[in-house]
Amino acid sequence: MPKKARPAGDGKEQGPAPKQVKVEAACGPSSPLNFDSPSGLFESFISPIKTETFFKEFWEQKPLLIQRDDPALATYYQSLFRLSDLKSLCSWGIYYGRDVNVCRCVHGKKKVLNKDGRVHFLQLRQDFDQKRATIQFHQPQRFKDELWRIQEKLECYFGSLVGSNVYITPAGAQGLPPHYDDVEVFILQLEGEKHWRLYQPTVPLAREYSVEAEDRIGRPTHEFTLKPGDLLYFPRGTIHQADTPEGLAHSTHVTISTYQSSSWGDFLLDTISGLVFDTAKADVALRAGIPRQLLLQAESTAVATRLSGFLRMLADRLEGTKELPSADMKKDFAMNRLPPYYMGDRAKLVAPGGQLPGLDSTVRLQFRDHVVLTVGPYQDPSDETQGEMVYVYHSLRNRRDTHMMGNETESYGLRFPLSYMDALKQIWNSSAISVKDLKLTTDEEKQNLGFFYPGGGGGLEFKMNIQGHNTLAFVIGLPLTSRTS
Repeated sequence: MPKKARPAGDGKEQGPAPKQVKVEAACGPSSPLNFDSPSGLFESFISPIKTETFFKEFWEQKPLLIQRDDPALATYYQSLFRLSDLKSLCSWGIYYGRDVNVCRCVHGKKKVLNKDGRVHFLQLRQDFDQKRATIQFHQPQRFKDELWRIQEKLECYFGSLVGSNVYITPAGAQGLPPHYDDVEVFILQLEGEKHWRLYQPTVPLAREYSVEAEDRIGRPTHEFTLKPGDLLYFPRGTIHQADTPEGLAHSTHVTISTYQSSSWGDFLLDTISGLVFDTAKADVALRAGIPRQLLLQAESTAVATRLSGFLRMLADRLEGTKELPSADMKKDFAMNRLPPYYMGDRAKLVAPGGQLPGLDSTVRLQFRDHVVLTVGPYQDPSDETQGEMVYVYHSLRNRRDTHMMGNETESYGLRFPLSYMDALKQIWNSSAISVKDLKLTTDEEKQNLGFFYPGGGGGLEFKMNIQGHNTLAFVIGLPLTSRTS
């Protein structure tokens, strides 16, 4: 999951420049971003670049710099997070290490200047002014409503966790040495200016964070300055460093990051365990014991040949697999993502009520972007029941205040017999569907499988629309209650 996202800078360009777009201010709606849908949000987020162009030419390939001459957008960006916000945030109770890092780049190395315990604004401001230290604020979407609003929509759009960090750096200072990240990074310049230098990746699409020595990275491929309202994107693995120019005010930018551990390799690792589990049930060859003393042997050639045969068998089975098992990725995403952006009473958002639907009711899926379906093994030690089940997880009851902080999280959802999958897919794929048309055996099952409204009791409710009236109905299924760290 994304843990961090980092910076980039002014003026001179060396080598090919990233795609640059200058946008003139235009008359339009008061909100500069479109929150009507996840795709609408992302399209306005990278405007005027078209989404198709972005994914065809830039995503996981090369940097994109969008320079905007739009005072309204600059004002909106500045409202996302300001240096002045730190005073009130400190009064809420934030702590060094967990919420804030104070650091400087000294001779190509990161020097951490954190104190112990709770952050006090006067001390923080003193380090900022006198030691020219950068203030790194972790996951500000926990406190800033508009960042919650943006990142929740981006998580729906990417289907991946989206984290953020704010960096506030005084004039003539640099917080971090040259490094690369294991996340896709979007930089929004909020206050002041930031001078960026980007370098050729040594590890394209890197899977881990790493600091790089300046004498090993060569000359910058791109060099520029971000101003309020500008946006910079670069792929994971892009080496970068950034500083605030001398003689200017401080710089504030937010890094929004995504796609950590979301590669094909990660997905294969997540899927393969379930595939092996299912295949072993059907093929005795996979249930046969390994050769005696295999674990004591140094030579593995014969074993590798045998394993390659098993992998070919798994590949053949995968070609005809209708439902891909997911061991962790889908569940982890549902458990750790932001809840829907909602400024009212959250208890009302998830509170159950109403009556069960009838066969003639029309149902539709609510909060589809916050529900995931997956297939996985199930075994109940109390009754020795085992086999594959459909798991439905949701994020409506997730906690915004712990988002991306590595806290213990709880899963919310239900499990169903595999025979429910077709009916669940009908609801998933339809804007509205009649209850009587659901692909289930009995009328009772159909009446209790309506439109998803995840909510109370650790279970999943379905929100109905019957003759123009909103009602709720509990789903028949086994509640899931589990925790993970």
